[in-house]
Amino acid sequence: MNCLVNIGINNMNIQIRQETETDYDAVFNVIEEAFKSVSISDKTEQYLVQRLRKSPAFIPELSLVAECDGQLVGHILLTKLKINNKEDSFDALALAPVSVLPEFQANGIGGKLIIKAHEIARELGHTSVILIGHEQYYPRFGYKRLDQFGIEMPFAVPKENCMAIELIPNALKEVNGMVEYPRAFMG
Repeated sequence: MNCLVNIGINNMNIQIRQETETDYDAVFNVIEEAFKSVSISDKTEQYLVQRLRKSPAFIPELSLVAECDGQLVGHILLTKLKINNKEDSFDALALAPVSVLPEFQANGIGGKLIIKAHEIARELGHTSVILIGHEQYYPRFGYKRLDQFGIEMPFAVPKENCMAIELIPNALKEVNGMVEYPRAFMG
């Protein structure tokens, strides 16, 4: 599967590809810098990514980086999660986090990472993605409030920040229950 895509954004040549182990230090820095001034962040997203890479939830093909002229400027990670109810357990993905260096933000790089991650997830047979994020940013990619699907978070979060997207039509139509994040999310 070719994860490389060239995107011309504001005269920048952006390449999106699968993360490799040699990218880990640069990805750590990108995530740390991206969340440094975000008020709703606990400033530990970079450590979450480190834990997720070592967990059974990690899917290497869904850890993507964005490069601009050889510099790593963005990263996205989708990992496995479950949605459970009394009768069933359903597979889904968690988007956490998407990061772009501050000086490269507002150029569409995060959006391109999201779109490419969705495309690869679909190719791999995944059907839905769940996230906690900004209520005005993610709907432009097709995300809807989680409670519209009958799915709940296992902790208190404002409903407008809990969202899901169906990567294939009606993927969540028969799904309901409580999100179960992988242990790596708990620190």
